[in-house]
Amino acid sequence: MDTRQAGDRISKLREVLNRHNHQYYVLAQPLISDFEFDSLMRELIDLEKLHPEFSDPNSPSQRVGSDINLEFEQVKHSYPMMSLGNTYSREELEDFDRRVRKVISGDLEYVCELKYDGVAISLSYQDGVLVRAVTRGDGEQGDDVTRNVKTIRSIPLKLHGTNFPAEFDIRGEIFLPREGFDKMNRLREESGEMVFANPRNAAAGTLKLQNSSTVSKRPLDCYLYYLAGTDLPSPFHFESLLMAKQWGFKIPLDYMKKAKSIGEVFDFIEYWDGKRKSLPFDTDGVVIKVNSYDNQKQLGFTAKIPRWAIAYKYKTEQARTRLNSIAFQVGRTGAVTPVANLDPVSLAGTVVKRASLHNADQIELLGLRLGDWVYVEKGGEIIPKIVGVDAEARSSESQIFSFISNCPECGTPLQRNPDEAAHYCPNTYGCPPQIKGRIEHFVSRKAMDINIAEATIDQLFRHKLIGNIADLYKLEYTQLRRLERFAEKSANNLISSIEESKKIPFPRVLYSLGIRFVGETVAKKLSRHYGSLEKLMAASVEELMNVDEVGERIAGSVTEYFAHPGNRELVQRLVDAGLQFSIDESETATSSQKLSGKTFVISGSFETFSRDELKSLIEKNGGKNMSGISSGTQYLIAGSKPGPDKLKKAESLGIPIISETDFIQMIE
Repeated sequence: MDTRQAGDRISKLREVLNRHNHQYYVLAQPLISDFEFDSLMRELIDLEKLHPEFSDPNSPSQRVGSDINLEFEQVKHSYPMMSLGNTYSREELEDFDRRVRKVISGDLEYVCELKYDGVAISLSYQDGVLVRAVTRGDGEQGDDVTRNVKTIRSIPLKLHGTNFPAEFDIRGEIFLPREGFDKMNRLREESGEMVFANPRNAAAGTLKLQNSSTVSKRPLDCYLYYLAGTDLPSPFHFESLLMAKQWGFKIPLDYMKKAKSIGEVFDFIEYWDGKRKSLPFDTDGVVIKVNSYDNQKQLGFTAKIPRWAIAYKYKTEQARTRLNSIAFQVGRTGAVTPVANLDPVSLAGTVVKRASLHNADQIELLGLRLGDWVYVEKGGEIIPKIVGVDAEARSSESQIFSFISNCPECGTPLQRNPDEAAHYCPNTYGCPPQIKGRIEHFVSRKAMDINIAEATIDQLFRHKLIGNIADLYKLEYTQLRRLERFAEKSANNLISSIEESKKIPFPRVLYSLGIRFVGETVAKKLSRHYGSLEKLMAASVEELMNVDEVGERIAGSVTEYFAHPGNRELVQRLVDAGLQFSIDESETATSSQKLSGKTFVISGSFETFSRDELKSLIEKNGGKNMSGISSGTQYLIAGSKPGPDKLKKAESLGIPIISETDFIQMIE
């Protein structure tokens, strides 16, 4: 096509992609499949490369990010981003209401909103185009993170309609939904990376990454909740947000309500205190704002906070207990994780005896000493964590705790990479927990699915019957029968399970090797791209980086793994044992596109197919699997004894609940 035709096509593609982006990420009502969307995006990117004269910093192609690392520039806010005053008590909220009513005569209206546990952001728009995104910083100025924010698909690069102000700022919170956070941590754990402590820290860390292409791969979302400017569409805060929703912003109206009295404010607080744990994101309180902008001006500001708004924070259940000792666990990748051993204490309905300390930096930050009385909370209501020390109760004889310098299992001096928080034992092939950890990963259900318990692996390792994953395939019935607790049936079952694992397809075999940073998804991408182990082993770093979702770190890890003589020998033994190291054509074939654009969650047990087989059928027919129920879920496939929480949430969101038979009819 000539230049004019290319320009027309680029404009059309941008218009179509922006529309579908809004449908999917803001309205949760996709009109086309991911495959169709990606095809249009690839066409746009290719055309923009061929015709740089049509470049546009707000093209939807900018959402994929860039591999260029740039330092963040400090930018002054057009309107200060003040913090809110916090309260945990009804009495202080009543005091806030009295102070407001002393200044404001006549009718008064509040707006109640959930307080999102994320990273505050200010977005600046000129003539309907996003020009800058700045973090709160110190309230007066913050970091320009525009390149990273443009990768967040729920934030519009261009606004809809024409009735918006020529210039304005809109404030909100960038956060990680729980489902995306859990998935990200599962993938990090599978690939041997340190997991994130909580969604807020993960969101904050992601937003400050220098590489925007990495940011684009993380499922950040954004709710917008306040407009700042001189020509706003309404004299009221709530009504301005209603207009902003029409412009394409993701306004959380489902979690907002107007209140005429402080009593109605308390009703909102109590309602969400009971519901907040079932929300798809973290919230730690409620924000109350005066609705009228004129009233806000009358009330004004103190030196640090607005007088027309306040945050009520829900109390996090906390317990005080004694820190008895700190133990260290060595994972299969060599990462050394400190774990606090505590006096047992009841917290949020469970008895807590241990808490993760993550790394040396956290221990230093808390200033922990053995014997300290510490405060424990459940991070994200799930994971116990130490959040503070009762310094007044500390013994004068206590000593500051120092992180160990040698591996607690094999004695090898620990290493710490400059850009990582974790300490590692470099004795990859001689450290027992690493060896056993790799075997445990290899036999796990999502890998080779060999029916063997951790205790049995430890027993076989101690008796020197296995020293690596390939040794499993030379185990003999007579060897097992000589071991304690191995009867005829259990010995036969293990040998049979090992033999059955030889049918496991190549993507799962590749994942089972435990190559650092290569989780389930990346293993599928690599195996399907190269088709065989031989071709994969011959690939260079540059060639590997051409594979979808494979960056320099993953590519380097793969080439480093296959460059090691011991690993090459290990893999050859697995090849000789009869494992599948090439892709079967049936694995790459798609049965149909009957489920294109449809998303499913599976819960319960089934008669005809296993859960993994159902997931495979969904993918082969163009559908998409989700781990948890959300507004983007279109079907819940429920077998016998489905999860009650998933059923309840699907019913509350109006999501169709279908049987295994219903699903089979969909793809026949």
